[in-house]
Amino acid sequence: MPLIVAYLHTVSSLVGLFNELSKELLPSGTEVFHIADEMLLKTVMAQGGLSPFIYQRVADNVVAAERAGATVVQCTCSSISPCVEAVRPLVAIPVLKIDDPMVEKAISMGKNIGVAATAPTTLKPTTELVQAKAAARNIQVRVDSVLCEGAFAALSSGDMATHDRLVTQTLRQLMDRNDVIILAQASMARVANTIPSEEQKVPILSSPRLAIEALAMVLANL
Repeated sequence: MPLIVAYLHTVSSLVGLFNELSKELLPSGTEVFHIADEMLLKTVMAQGGLSPFIYQRVADNVVAAERAGATVVQCTCSSISPCVEAVRPLVAIPVLKIDDPMVEKAISMGKNIGVAATAPTTLKPTTELVQAKAAARNIQVRVDSVLCEGAFAALSSGDMATHDRLVTQTLRQLMDRNDVIILAQASMARVANTIPSEEQKVPILSSPRLAIEALAMVLANL
């Protein structure tokens, strides 16, 4: 029986990235398919957070993925991560959060953890996830959460230069006062990579690669 991974995205632009990571990191022969439900993020942004409709929509997508033969569902959006806990009892396959491996690694690297995001709907769940995982390990951490004001609007309008400038500015500020920085959105990793390694005073972690490395281990154990 083949291993089949269903990726649940809220932006279709991530399909290419996760295809590349899947080819590089997942066991040979693993099949993948993508569910790009852009209604989810648009609605979360419009409502300013999660609602019963969002939970139901995520559940519908995950149940549909299982019925289509998925072995595992990997959610790729931090904004809908809180829905995963509610959805898991509805299916018999693993449903994974994009940020779990990144947050666990950050907690192991320092007690002062910076969190950068361009969307407020992503900043809150990522911050809460850091706090919850630290509490579960009985570790005290200081979470320094910063929203890159104006960056999401710039990205939405196609102004990549402004988006990149604002994100870089925020990351440089966070590096001055934290042990490690985590990026609340996969789209920010490209910008972080433009900062010369010698100028990265602390590690900057992004979720995609770490999540797919963890996904590979889940598949290996099935």
